[in-house]
Amino acid sequence: MRQKGLSAWLKLVSIPIFLGIICLVTGMMGKSEVAPDGTLIEPLFFLIPLSYLLFLSGIIILLLMAVISMIKKINIIYRKIK
Repeated sequence: MRQKGLSAWLKLVSIPIFLGIICLVTGMMGKSEVAPDGTLIEPLFFLIPLSYLLFLSGIIILLLMAVISMIKKINIIYRKIK
């Protein structure tokens, strides 16, 4: 049963990170152009900050998972001592 719960957590962590990688790669594949007046035109620029947000959310979920796991482990050890 514990393995099933761990698998769900890993999926929850990996989905935003993989989506961030996809957004970053797709954003890099977009064709950038320089307009005659010298401004840079990037049609897929919005994907770059979106990828950073997805990476950040995956890392935050991973850290929360680690903290919750440590708290549960400490509680189990504390109950055995009592």
